[in-house]
Amino acid sequence: MSVEDSPRFYRAKSLDDAVAALSERGREGAPLAGATWIMRAPIRDEKLAPSYVAISRVEELRQVAVLGHEIKIGAAVTHAELAAALASVRDCRALAIAAERSANPAIRHQATVGGNLCTPAFAAADLVPALLCLDAEVELAHRKDSGRMPLERFLAMRMEIEPGTLLRCVIVPRTPRRSAHIRLPLRKAGDYPVAIVSLAATLGSDGRASKLAIAVGSVEPVARRWTRLEHELLDRPLDPQSAGERAEAASADFVGRDGVEAPGWYRVKVLPALVRRAVEALSDAQ
Repeated sequence: MSVEDSPRFYRAKSLDDAVAALSERGREGAPLAGATWIMRAPIRDEKLAPSYVAISRVEELRQVAVLGHEIKIGAAVTHAELAAALASVRDCRALAIAAERSANPAIRHQATVGGNLCTPAFAAADLVPALLCLDAEVELAHRKDSGRMPLERFLAMRMEIEPGTLLRCVIVPRTPRRSAHIRLPLRKAGDYPVAIVSLAATLGSDGRASKLAIAVGSVEPVARRWTRLEHELLDRPLDPQSAGERAEAASADFVGRDGVEAPGWYRVKVLPALVRRAVEALSDAQ
């Protein structure tokens, strides 16, 4: 019996087909696209799902639509495909960098946007903080209906999402902003980042930030916005040194997670330096 004939594996032919197949399987089924996280489940002593619905060939989920007011990114788009699609989109530079520098080339050609967002155990996902700082939303598909919500809300509830629900796409609004994505791996290639800072700002002619969003990833189990630092830097000229100093004063907002690659205290300690680098990168993005 081939893999595709197995009762544990079903290859969806369309979005509706994928949603129907997942609904039929309920809690026994899970979507599968790049499988870069799933294939290493045995190494982490995690159980595989009883059944998988493959979605990587569903054409609607593989599209990146760069529109005038927003960008729609299908859940099965790979990191490499996303980086190529956004290479010349200046207002989404943080997301392009996150996609083109995550993991290593082999993983970037397999790992998908949906997998990055839907894996709660993966704290070091590069795309999540980049999308948070760009005020992204997600669209979910279900047999009964579909819905759209802020990414921040999705991250908080993704463990409780009703079975048979599929992440359809990510929507990024387009605004006249600059953005940056700074990650700190312990080595240059293949490492999960110790900490990530993604920053997006709308700057006036005097260098003041009229709009500002800062997101931190890999430091805690779930990436989140650094709202305190945003408020302290808003309506001020963005200066790397001052931003770093304010970040250091506010770093107690985070409780770092311990991991094999770095202890929690170190993840928090490097945040001010990453904030400084992110502000510097905004100046280079003119």
